[in-house]
Amino acid sequence: MARKQSSHLFEEVHQANARKAQPLAARMRPRTVDEFVGQEHFFGPGKLLRRMLQADRLSSLIFYGPPGTGKTALAHVIAQHTQCHFRPLNAVSSGTKEVRELLQEARRELEDTARRTILFVDELHRFNRAQQDVLLPDVEEGRVTLIGATTQNPFFAINSPLLSRSQIFTFEPLTREHIKTLVQRALADRERGLGNIPVNLHADALEFLAEISDGDARRALTALEIGVLSAQQKPVEFTLEVAQDSIQRKMLDYDPTGDAHYDLASAFIKSMRGSDPDAAIYWLARMLEAGEDPRFIARRIVICASEDVGNADPQALVVAAAALQASEFVGLPECQLALAQAVTYIATAPKSNASTMAISQARDDVRSGRTLAVPEHLRDASYRGAKKLGHGTGYQYSHDFEGGWVEQQYIPEARRYYEPAERGYEAEIKKRLDALRARQSDSQARPPASDKATE
Repeated sequence: MARKQSSHLFEEVHQANARKAQPLAARMRPRTVDEFVGQEHFFGPGKLLRRMLQADRLSSLIFYGPPGTGKTALAHVIAQHTQCHFRPLNAVSSGTKEVRELLQEARRELEDTARRTILFVDELHRFNRAQQDVLLPDVEEGRVTLIGATTQNPFFAINSPLLSRSQIFTFEPLTREHIKTLVQRALADRERGLGNIPVNLHADALEFLAEISDGDARRALTALEIGVLSAQQKPVEFTLEVAQDSIQRKMLDYDPTGDAHYDLASAFIKSMRGSDPDAAIYWLARMLEAGEDPRFIARRIVICASEDVGNADPQALVVAAAALQASEFVGLPECQLALAQAVTYIATAPKSNASTMAISQARDDVRSGRTLAVPEHLRDASYRGAKKLGHGTGYQYSHDFEGGWVEQQYIPEARRYYEPAERGYEAEIKKRLDALRARQSDSQARPPASDKATE
């Protein structure tokens, strides 16, 4: 009996020492559903995951979102609530052998005690396809409940069979109010937090932590712990200066081949298209700060100048092309000035996608319709023998006629692709084009292509 008590005390001391060694963010992980902060869109009262948990009808789950938003914390909360056997695994440091061993343990646990196992795999996207496939049989048969956490888009990083057997929940960055709640909770908690240390947290310091942490609770709590524990005097005056000295400049979440890259580029283009120069400049700054290649940005600006501004302001393409050339010639940091100039010009320019729609419709016709032959009078007649073939015969040189225009067939079947918008300079183009089209002779029959031309 005494030996058992001694062993139990030793275990408690061991656990207490282990807790002391943990960083504040790990110690302050929520233990209950009510302690969890954030993700109300799927874990708030009455929301899907909360209802699944209350009904004890959990399927395998994929938690997808940026770091520090509660993926690991929520997995622990779920394990505590369901009283399942909880086995964590990090895909970075584990291989197929460890996965197979854990799955075997889970089977024995289920057979011996009827207790299911929650297998929490952090960084699930780090497992290759074969390693992910190892999980499938046990997930499919319900022998384990998989909770996979990933910062990468699961539709690209995780096998389709595993996705089809899992519910996907997208975690959003925590709000400023969420961060403030967690910081204040850590300062008040005597058991796990910093409640045994007198701290005067200045309001501007709290606002700074809530802002600079960028929705990442781990960053805010780590800065709080550093600032408090490094203080020389008690009570601790946690000022704005202390907060600024306790946190590193934030590293932007940006993978040049991942979601952030494409999402930011999409927001950037759509902001220019939507005529919001402030939003467009912000997304430009985000990409530049994250280390995006300015030439990639400049190419997007050139595309937008043609696709979305077009002939409503033909000067937009000139400005965009100049920004691209400046990016090649000058480079960072100075080329940001040319990029900003082009972005604000294009965002505030009148918009028309008429030329974009014209080429799109024409290419659709080329791909799906009958190939139209070039009329004889438009064919190349610059080589010896061309006239014997009838090439160029009957062609009328526009500049020989008044106004530089003559009624002439340029395509064997009537087509209408370009419809100018009544915006910006394109409104002038529309007037001119409408007048030219009105001069077309409706009575003149379109001559059919020769038999030779259609063979």
